[in-house]
Amino acid sequence: MSGRAADDEATPAREAAPARKAATTRKSTTARKPEPARKATPARKAAPAGKATSAKKATPAASATSSTKKATPIKKAPPPRKQLVAPGKATAAVHAAPAKTVAKPAGDESRTALVRRARRINRELAEVYPYAHPELDFENPFQLVVATVLSAQTTDLRVNQTTPALFAKYPTPEDLAAADPEEVEEILRPTGFFRAKTKSVIGLSKALTEDFGGEVPGRLEDLVKLPGVGRKTAFVVLGNAFGRPGITVDTHFQRLVRRWRWTAETDPDKIEAAVGALFPKSDWTDLSHHVIWHGRRICHARKPACGACPIAPLCPAYGEGETDPEKARKLLKYEKGGLPGQRLNPPQSYLDAGGRPAPPLGAG
Repeated sequence: MSGRAADDEATPAREAAPARKAATTRKSTTARKPEPARKATPARKAAPAGKATSAKKATPAASATSSTKKATPIKKAPPPRKQLVAPGKATAAVHAAPAKTVAKPAGDESRTALVRRARRINRELAEVYPYAHPELDFENPFQLVVATVLSAQTTDLRVNQTTPALFAKYPTPEDLAAADPEEVEEILRPTGFFRAKTKSVIGLSKALTEDFGGEVPGRLEDLVKLPGVGRKTAFVVLGNAFGRPGITVDTHFQRLVRRWRWTAETDPDKIEAAVGALFPKSDWTDLSHHVIWHGRRICHARKPACGACPIAPLCPAYGEGETDPEKARKLLKYEKGGLPGQRLNPPQSYLDAGGRPAPPLGAG
């Protein structure tokens, strides 16, 4: 019974403290019993958040009760420390992974937008390859048409290493037309498919001698009549030997224009027509050089060097190849990778820009 009496005495004492607190703060004589219950809950929540409640000590009794409840909430300080560490990690993660902004064209890209993007890519490539030129060594239209026929299924470098011996022995169409096929085959062996190529170059030399007076014609319809000469070879000759605009649709050109979504065509003639419609005719020859040079040096077939590509922000296919800049730089070829170019006798502008001539055949 004495324990029950002590509890009974403690209860009025606890109720008296909130009653006095309510009287001093609100200055009213009306004692609302629900109010102490509401005050007790915020008082317990406010203690860990700040010192505002503890600073407002209305009565000694109130301070006595609050001091008994301060011990547990005030020690819960670790949560702010965790919050300070998390934002720091998030910020570091954002700065550690800077992404290249790539403007991928929408699926419904308008014709006007496509033309603008295509021409901008060509302008960018013109700045990257201001010295772009045909990578076959030649001194006249005859040498160029023969070298272009020989470049099928091999590199321009291999052709350039082979043609000096060929043209030294057979300098004119008449000479090559009368050549012994076996001797020509032996010279052309390093280029691969040497028997078929021997037949083509001897055949076109005979056609030039018999039908065109030993001169290479400057018209597309005449060039494509020559053995081994198609539209691609004809445009190479017209653009670089006669200064007549033409688009050279080789394997590099086909690959890149589809990656850039200039066209979805796969037939070379249709690609030529589709891409030609995006550019002024006067740009066709240089455009061909820019695209082909980029395909050989950076935008490779199997593993494009996306991380080292100067037109990455304009390329819808960015990310198909290596995007890490350091790894991508190791994929660069020819002068972009610090290696010799493909011509033994390149133009002076190429040499002035830091390009190096290729070594002759057998030089190692």
